[in-house]
Amino acid sequence: MAGAVAASMQFGTPPPSPAARRAPTFHADPAADARQLLGALLPPRPALHHVLQAHARLAVLGLATARALPQLLAALPRLPLAAAAASSHSYPLSLFRCASCASAFASNHLLRVLPHPLPLHLFPRLPRRNPHSFTFLLASLSNHLDADPAAAGSVSSRFMGTHVHALAVKAGAAGDLYMRNALIHFYGVCGDVAAMRKVFDELPLVRDVVTWNAVLAGYVRAGMVGVAREVFNGMPVRDEVSWSTVVGGYVKEGELEVALGVFKNMVVQGVKANEAAIVTALSAAAQLGLLEQGKFVHEVVKRAGMAMSVNLGAALVDMYSKCGSVAAAKEVFDAMPRRDVFAWNSMICGLATHGLGHDAVQLFEKFVSEGFCPTSITFVGVLNACSRTGLVDEGRWYFKLMAEKYGIEPEMEHYGCMVDLLSRAGLVQDAIELIEGMRIPPDPVLWGTVLSACKRHGLVDLGITVGNKLIELDPAHDGHYVLLASIYAKAKKWDEVRKVRKLMSNRGTSKSAGWSLMEAHGIVHKFLVGDMDHKDSVHIYNMLCMIDRRLAEAGYVPDVSSVLHDIGDEEKVHAIKVHSERLAIAYGFIVVEAGSPIRIVKNLSVCGDCHEFSKMVTKVFGREIVVRDGSRFHHMKDGKCSCHDYW
Repeated sequence: MAGAVAASMQFGTPPPSPAARRAPTFHADPAADARQLLGALLPPRPALHHVLQAHARLAVLGLATARALPQLLAALPRLPLAAAAASSHSYPLSLFRCASCASAFASNHLLRVLPHPLPLHLFPRLPRRNPHSFTFLLASLSNHLDADPAAAGSVSSRFMGTHVHALAVKAGAAGDLYMRNALIHFYGVCGDVAAMRKVFDELPLVRDVVTWNAVLAGYVRAGMVGVAREVFNGMPVRDEVSWSTVVGGYVKEGELEVALGVFKNMVVQGVKANEAAIVTALSAAAQLGLLEQGKFVHEVVKRAGMAMSVNLGAALVDMYSKCGSVAAAKEVFDAMPRRDVFAWNSMICGLATHGLGHDAVQLFEKFVSEGFCPTSITFVGVLNACSRTGLVDEGRWYFKLMAEKYGIEPEMEHYGCMVDLLSRAGLVQDAIELIEGMRIPPDPVLWGTVLSACKRHGLVDLGITVGNKLIELDPAHDGHYVLLASIYAKAKKWDEVRKVRKLMSNRGTSKSAGWSLMEAHGIVHKFLVGDMDHKDSVHIYNMLCMIDRRLAEAGYVPDVSSVLHDIGDEEKVHAIKVHSERLAIAYGFIVVEAGSPIRIVKNLSVCGDCHEFSKMVTKVFGREIVVRDGSRFHHMKDGKCSCHDYW
């Protein structure tokens, strides 16, 4: 009691609400008086000091009796998780011991607020229980497993849940709806879909939408999105959680276009999307790099009048950055009423990906000046920004600062950025020394970065050494063979090229097929090299011929050095002319109105000749082209690219 009064003095008493200004009407029942006063004193989501202040006020008014204290216990589950964890378990246990021990109401609220595994230890000693007691006990266990996924599949965790299940059956609570929902959720978290489905099928009449949603979530968690869709299609009633779960399931399994289709269907059917569905759909659009899809999701947010939370803002910044509209990302970022580290990281990384290294570094300095503490991801963004812009000295400085000032040990991503930075700048030997001095075993990707640099800077002998080493380290990666063959081809060592290709074939490794995506009027079009499957193929190739003719008149000459075959130059020119991004550009001329950028997403890095071709198109035809390849963004306009030919 004294602690509560002292807490009131320490934190100060906030101005009373209008309800609290009115003189309370006391009744013969102290519990009723406590309920009335707590309703006036506590906000909807109280902090711990609010509860302590309310306890002190009850004590001053003589209302902190054993019958009234359960009302304070009831307020504790509304605390934010961080505050509840900070409160440990001493305060709720003290309240419970002082309260009337005959109340199942008090017992259940104690189970809700105690951290795992205390509810399991305390449960057998509770004087009063009801079916909801098992619900809270299962929820405690499920929340623990959610927070620690590594424990979800353990035998001990499953045993504890099945033990509670058995106790519920023995107590006659197995038919309680809320207990069954908690049990289905528990088995879903554990990954035991057979037990989950058995509980679901046992009592078909004891179900509500929460029951169905729990089964949906269980199948999605287990990676069984097809079964989840069947359950979804059979639901008698769906709510926003049902739709959100299915959208999230498809995103989790990499079926991004299907996820966006489900989201659109939800909107068309008039279901109000919750923040989880919005953020998940934005993630899908970001991964695909489809700006129109992302804008559609943003429009849903605007029409619904949703508040710009930090999660939603960060997701929008990430989407616009990855879809090629860094200006829109900056606009969202600047308008956010409150920004957390994730929002700052999204903006810093977005600027870096678009080659705006100086802007990213300046934003990082502003981030630090406003009192934020950078994370590992923050430094990935900053180092990537230095790499994309050739800021060698700045990159070395931030790499050193990360460990010495902020105590962040370099991870593989940080080393990757530094190796890329040094390699691009021609400091290949420095990059090799960095790899050889790493505190953790180097990823083959780092040596792949060095190999790319050897090709770029014409270091044939070093490239051959590194390439052969890479093939031994990672024989299944097709890119290493291709890079080594490219180095041999550049040196016109065609016999060696054939040996590499034969080795690649013998090991069952094939070159990843390049593809390009282009979005037009809500439809996504996919092109492969030499693609003839598109419904408008004839028009596309006619347009491409016209573009080639105009570029030739303007002086463009194809660079065929990237073609890995010992064939005539004429055949090499033809091979380059049908690359997937060229087909996408030609189709863009047909379907994208003049004045609007032609936006393309590639799965591989753009080749040198296609990069020159695209720049030349923007100069000759006055069109703007934005390409997101496997490495970065290329904003091309008036014959120039944002990467300054540094990629």
